[in-house]
Amino acid sequence: MRLDKYLKVSRLFKRRSVAKDIAEDDRVFINGRHAKPSSEVQPGDEIKIVYGMKILRFRVLIVADQAKKDDASKMYEILEETRTES
Repeated sequence: MRLDKYLKVSRLFKRRSVAKDIAEDDRVFINGRHAKPSSEVQPGDEIKIVYGMKILRFRVLIVADQAKKDDASKMYEILEETRTES
């Protein structure tokens, strides 16, 4: 599944267009490498997102085309969530 779609389906981002913009700005990494919006996401991948003053690192557990609100948080496991001070 495409990165931008995964971020939307998992409800980490409200809109796919926002997820796409962040990936295009080189603020998303999959397994330590810059990721494009079209990058493929697979279970086991580690994703890092730098969003404003927040850094979120999580592992992909499930890739699904659709997810109910209650099931979306089961699609990933948060490894680290930090705030940077600038």
